Amino acid sequence: MIERTSIDLGSLEAAAGNAAFVMALRGRGLRDTAVLRAMEQVPREAFAPPQYREHARCDIALPLPCGASMTAPSTVAVMLALLRVEPGQRVLEIGTGSGYVTALLARLGASAVLSLERSVTLAVEATRRLAALPEAHVVRADGLAPELPDGGFDRILVHGSVEAIPPHWRAALEPSGRLVTGLSGDGLCRAAVLASPEAEAEPDAPVRLAALVPGLARVL
Repeated sequence: MIERTSIDLGSLEAAAGNAAFVMALRGRGLRDTAVLRAMEQVPREAFAPPQYREHARCDIALPLPCGASMTAPSTVAVMLALLRVEPGQRVLEIGTGSGYVTALLARLGASAVLSLERSVTLAVEATRRLAALPEAHVVRADGLAPELPDGGFDRILVHGSVEAIPPHWRAALEPSGRLVTGLSGDGLCRAAVLASPEAEAEPDAPVRLAALVPGLARVL
């Protein structure tokens, strides 16, 4: 007698879509296995505004409220690969946005992710989306302000570009810490790595990141 098993076609379709999404990123030369696995397991569409969810598996930035945007997946993958998150590390994220990358950081094994967002609207929505992740904590704050909460981070990820690394970012890093941000200059923005608080920033791949804006966003 042949047993009949029910097949969730929706789940199969989602799994196939996630696999195709990751294969497309691999086709762009992205090879970090841990990052690609996390991006396969965390559905980007769950963090995208409803009107843009059909485009969530495309390698494009998506608009968010308050003039923000979800960074293109290939740029996210490049920056996470450079960040080299290891299980149990404490991560500071500057620029929560939708909370998508916050969830990826948790999936990569971070024991705590403190995510700073200048927009109260985005902070509230990201907190709601991340409610099931106890390691993720979103705070409305200005990442460019000299005072950062609870220093001593193993990793710092900045979703935006600056012309130079602010001293207080260096001060927030552990001696063996690592920081990744966009570094702008000569009309070009590159992902840049700070391998320790005292190191010089090392520019890497060109990326599309908006310049960080200081101050808290006006409540809309």
